[in-house]
Amino acid sequence: MAIGFTDGSVVLTKGDITRDRHSKTVTLHEGSSPVTGLAFRQVKSTHLFVATLEKVYCFTLSVKEYPKVELDSHGCALRCSSLADPSQDSQFIVAGDECIYLYQPDGRGPCFAFDGQKLLAHWHRGYLFLVVKDVKSPNKTGFGGGEISPSEKQLLTVYDLDNKFIAYSFCFDDVIDVVAEWGSFYILTRSGTMFLLQEKDTQTKLEMLFKKNLFVMAINLAKSQHLDSDGLSEIFRQYGDHLYLKGDHDGAIQQYIRTIGKLEPSYVIRKFLDAQRIHNLTAYLQALHRKSLANADHTTLLLNCYTKLKDSSKLEEFIKSSETEVCFDVEIAIKVLRQAGYHRPAVYLAEKHKHHEWYMKIQLEDLKNYQEGLHYIGCLPFEQAESNMKRYGKTLMHHVPEGTTLLLKNICTNYYPTGEANSEEFIPIFANNPRELKAFLEHMIKVDPCSPQGVYDTLLELRLQDWAHEEDLEKKKILQGEAVSLLKSDNTVFDKALVLCQMHNFKEGILYLYEKGKLYQQIMHYHMQNEEYGKVVEVCKHYGDQEGCLWEQALGYFAKKEEDCKTFISEVLHHIDQKNLMPPLLVVQTLAHNSTATLSVIKEYLINKLKRESQQIEADDKKISQYREETSVLRSEIKELKTSAKIFQKTKCNMCNSPLELPSVHFLCSHSFHQHCFESYAESEAECPTCTPENRKVMDMLRSQDQKRDLHDHFNRQNSPTLFSEPFLGFLPVFWIVVLLEDP
Repeated sequence: MAIGFTDGSVVLTKGDITRDRHSKTVTLHEGSSPVTGLAFRQVKSTHLFVATLEKVYCFTLSVKEYPKVELDSHGCALRCSSLADPSQDSQFIVAGDECIYLYQPDGRGPCFAFDGQKLLAHWHRGYLFLVVKDVKSPNKTGFGGGEISPSEKQLLTVYDLDNKFIAYSFCFDDVIDVVAEWGSFYILTRSGTMFLLQEKDTQTKLEMLFKKNLFVMAINLAKSQHLDSDGLSEIFRQYGDHLYLKGDHDGAIQQYIRTIGKLEPSYVIRKFLDAQRIHNLTAYLQALHRKSLANADHTTLLLNCYTKLKDSSKLEEFIKSSETEVCFDVEIAIKVLRQAGYHRPAVYLAEKHKHHEWYMKIQLEDLKNYQEGLHYIGCLPFEQAESNMKRYGKTLMHHVPEGTTLLLKNICTNYYPTGEANSEEFIPIFANNPRELKAFLEHMIKVDPCSPQGVYDTLLELRLQDWAHEEDLEKKKILQGEAVSLLKSDNTVFDKALVLCQMHNFKEGILYLYEKGKLYQQIMHYHMQNEEYGKVVEVCKHYGDQEGCLWEQALGYFAKKEEDCKTFISEVLHHIDQKNLMPPLLVVQTLAHNSTATLSVIKEYLINKLKRESQQIEADDKKISQYREETSVLRSEIKELKTSAKIFQKTKCNMCNSPLELPSVHFLCSHSFHQHCFESYAESEAECPTCTPENRKVMDMLRSQDQKRDLHDHFNRQNSPTLFSEPFLGFLPVFWIVVLLEDP
């Protein structure tokens, strides 16, 4: 408790004042000027402000010695000081005749020029209440110039120091005091009348300020009353509308910027679409992007503003913001810049934000920087490099063939970071560049022999094209070898390779593939089409054992030729005769259509044929006689076995050739065995081990004849006599031939 006296002294009492021994009283200050005001300030530490008529002091009560600081050399009248609340940092308020002074414990703070003789100062809830002597009233001041005289007018003014406006002002008669209680203010006058002042709510205050267009004051008030963001945004909007109507577009746009996040942007944008206000619109759109609240249309509009203003520096600053500050749709920005012709900034954005497709479009379609585009693809990760090469490969191949081919080789073989690319998928890129395609494919099969089938097929086609168009014989021979070697690698598809060889009339490839596919008849027909008679015969010699009908077809082919082919016919007939491939009658029928085939051509064949048949008949007759004799002997043996006793006189075993010992086994075929030898080697108890192999052969022959006995159709086809229905050589009956041949 602090007590100030008119003699200028200040007494401080600590403790329980109801008990003298527990309290402590100290004289803090002694002076000649009466004390007019005291106030405790408790913020972290405790201070005591002391106001006299002449000076203002501050004592630090948290320190033992109670150090004193003189804050000012002039004081104030009685009841003309007060302590502000924390909104004003709990400063000590001193009301002088010319100014209102605010003090901190270490010195004087701000001051406000309020003229007039102050009679009373009071602070409550952020408001400063001042009672000032009305200037129209005569001067009746007493002690310190602050005592209220009877029957005089006083002006009560309520100030809002934060927002710097007068909240209330009215003249009263003989104000004794101002009291704040129960949320209201009470003014007590000497006549015994009490007036009640009630503070209006915030919204009413704001509406009053709006009507007077005091928007700055309204904003400050709203902030001091901690109005929410929606309420503040509405004030900013109204303030912006007010400035816009006054023609202050720069000021209006600043207020509209403060509404971002609450007010629909289109409300503002529509007001500034005029070309003369484009710089204001640009400022608003920039702020919209900085707060990351812009959509694609806003980005488009902002970039169009930059391009209309030709503000390259702002445009560059906007697009070169760091990754963490990007506040716009990059793809939309690229589109707008490209459309406006700002290709370099568009490329920068596309590269920085990894919009690879847009980068390639602008570089290739707009800037024609094919080398840059190719280099860019080569720096991409594998999957993106692969997809971009498939998309733009044809364009790059057209303008940078060598570099594109090299990059494709890398992508398909040793690209880093690694990936698996199907080289066959890149073949369409080389549609108009066969030379580069050939180099690419040859590289692929060299590096990766297991390349896809299409790689080998396409390379074969290219090699065949080069072979077909080459006129130099030496080079043509080399190209032929390359094509054949590719065919022999067994990596091409047979059908495709054959079609390609046939398209280019590549003889070596066609014949190789026919041979590989065992298409021997096709080989022979190929030579027949080219009338290569010697080759036809060679084919029959090489493959006749595997496909016997080749000789028949060769004979038919030569038989239809009207040229003199006697030599080839004779050779064919010789092989037919040697291998007995055709019946003689069929041979004669085949040659009957050839007008150049004379008797001399077939004479030797028929003579040899008849001779062999005669020899065969003789051999058959001998066999028949032999079989009859053997049959007669067998019948006599069978009869003897059936009618006479069989005496076994064998002394040795037919198996081990050792002397026979009992027990022994004897067969009617005169073979004898030891019992243990018989049991060891015999396959059946009813058969002689020695005779069994021969007996089986005979039984197999009998079974075979039995099976063929009913195959009448087969027998007829093989053995039925076919008469010559066609005249040989046009006029001779067939039986005459036999007569002529027998004539020496």
